[in-house]
Amino acid sequence: MAKFGVNLLLWADKFDRETVDLIPKVADMGFDGVEIPIFDPSTVDIPHTKAALKDTGLHPIACAIMGPDRDPINEDAAIRENGKNYLKACIEIIAELGGDTYIGPMYSAVGKLVGRGRNQQEWDWGVEVLGEVAEFAEQRGVTLAIEPLNRFETYFINIAEDAVKLAKEINNSHFKVHLDTFHMNIEEKSFSQALLNTGEFLHHVHCCENDRGTPGTGLVNWTETFESLGKLNYDRWLVIESFTPAVKEIAAATAIWRDIAPSAEVLATEGLAFLKKMAGKYL
Repeated sequence: MAKFGVNLLLWADKFDRETVDLIPKVADMGFDGVEIPIFDPSTVDIPHTKAALKDTGLHPIACAIMGPDRDPINEDAAIRENGKNYLKACIEIIAELGGDTYIGPMYSAVGKLVGRGRNQQEWDWGVEVLGEVAEFAEQRGVTLAIEPLNRFETYFINIAEDAVKLAKEINNSHFKVHLDTFHMNIEEKSFSQALLNTGEFLHHVHCCENDRGTPGTGLVNWTETFESLGKLNYDRWLVIESFTPAVKEIAAATAIWRDIAPSAEVLATEGLAFLKKMAGKYL
């Protein structure tokens, strides 16, 4: 049975002891899990977070935040190493919190554009760094799931096909693919083709509207998406990831300049109701 989650970026631009208080809020809305963006591993209060998760029964998922100083495909070996160390630190955190999944565009700094497509050297660096990180994750029972982003946020992996290519080359059972309907709506030829071709590599799904608003209120072809998930017998996470102008740093990074829902709470609760309806029909 599919499980439903929401990313805390909807309410916060950090994760520390203070934002742990969002976990009961997410639970009260009826979600099964919470996606935790780890900006700085040193700010995560593990005992406090574990206690909140235990009290609410929510399952944790970790989300990568890749900045220019932790870019796994940077020509500077020190920056690549920093990226590797950051990813390993996050894996240790999510394992200690009791989670088994670490997702996101962990192959490159988000927003990095160089005026061309990726080259072979960058690809080789990505395979080297993420291959080592995948082995580290496997030892801790954590699966990595890499997320293709649209062309305005990365030049390295934009489509499911290339994410699968990277997963096949790394060839580790704990290295999978994470697809997001917002990015798919921009880059893929069809939702069904992307999902079905990802197949056994599909480990995680972000259910996001084309304008980042409430799922079910925009242009994403949800029927096609859920029909395809049903064909795959998908039974893992369906997570809402969205942003509001109220969280200024995240809004600036994701180009959210206007209200796309009446409130974050409305987006989350109405989006959850829609996803549960679609899952009930197709999954």
